[in-house]
Amino acid sequence: MLVALFRLLSLLPLPLLHAIGAGFGWLVYLLSPSYRRLLQQNMQQAGFTSATKAAVSEAGKSILELPFIWCGTPQRVLKTAHIINWEIAQELIDNKQGVIFLTPHLGCFEIIAQAIAAQTPLTALYRPPRKQALQPLMEDARARTNLLLAPANLSGVRSMLKALKKGAAIGLLPDQVPQTGEGVWADFFDRPAYTMTLPSKLHSMTGAPIMLTYAKRLPWGRGFEIRFVPFDALADSAQLATGTPEEQATAINAAMEKLIAHCPEQYFWSYNRYKTPANVTAPVRPDTIPTP
Repeated sequence: MLVALFRLLSLLPLPLLHAIGAGFGWLVYLLSPSYRRLLQQNMQQAGFTSATKAAVSEAGKSILELPFIWCGTPQRVLKTAHIINWEIAQELIDNKQGVIFLTPHLGCFEIIAQAIAAQTPLTALYRPPRKQALQPLMEDARARTNLLLAPANLSGVRSMLKALKKGAAIGLLPDQVPQTGEGVWADFFDRPAYTMTLPSKLHSMTGAPIMLTYAKRLPWGRGFEIRFVPFDALADSAQLATGTPEEQATAINAAMEKLIAHCPEQYFWSYNRYKTPANVTAPVRPDTIPTP
C-alpha cells in the first residue's frame, strides 16, 4: 500500500509535492508534541530558533519529495539537480586517490548520490529503512547506473575501502548515529553526540580527500542546488591525520555545523541526534562531574 502510494505521488510535479509537503509539515508539527519538542530543542541547541517556522515547512517538503526522488526516472529527477561547482570534486577524482563525499541530513540529501553517480561511479553506504515495506522501493531508487549500495556492516565497509583503493568515490551520511562500538562522543553544536568514526578511518587508511556536499531545496519547487565544499575550507584537516578518534569526530562535526549554517531551515532537526545507543555509556561533561 505504501509503495503504491509513493509510485502514485511520484507522478505529481515537484512544485505541487513541495506545496503539499509544506502543509503536511505543519500538520505533523501541530499534532505531535514529541516531534515538536524534539525539533524545537535541537534548533535551540544549535542557535537557529529564528528559522523554526521555515524548518517546519521544509521538513514536510523533505518527506513529500521522496516519491519524486525515489520513483521518478533518472532523467526526470536529475533535471531538477542544478550542480554549481562540480569542477572542485572532479579535480579530486582526476587525481585517482579516491574521494570521500560526506553529506549531512541537509536539504534533499537523497538526490546527491544520484547526481554524483551521473558524473562518476559511486559506492554509497546504505542503512535499511525502519519500515520494511519501503526497503525494496529505496533499494531500487538508490541502485541506479554507476551507483553501488554498500550495507552498513563490515561487508559494506570493505566495499567502500576497495572502491577508495581503486581511486573511486564513496558517499555516506556522517551525522547518522552509529551502532555500538562504531562511534565516539564528540560535540555537535556544543552538546555531545555519538558520532561515527568511519569517515576519518577511511581517510587515514587511504589518504582519500574528504569533500562535503549538500543539496539546497529551491523555492517554489524549482529543484535543488547542489554544492561541493572541500573539508579544509570548513575545518582543520590536520586533526584528521594526527588527532585522536574524538578529535577527528569533533573536526567532522565542526565542518557539518558550518555547512548547516548555509541553510539551517533545511536541516533534519527532528532527528534524535543526541540519543545514547544501546550498550553505549552516556557522556559526562566536565561541568557535570560532581565535586568530591
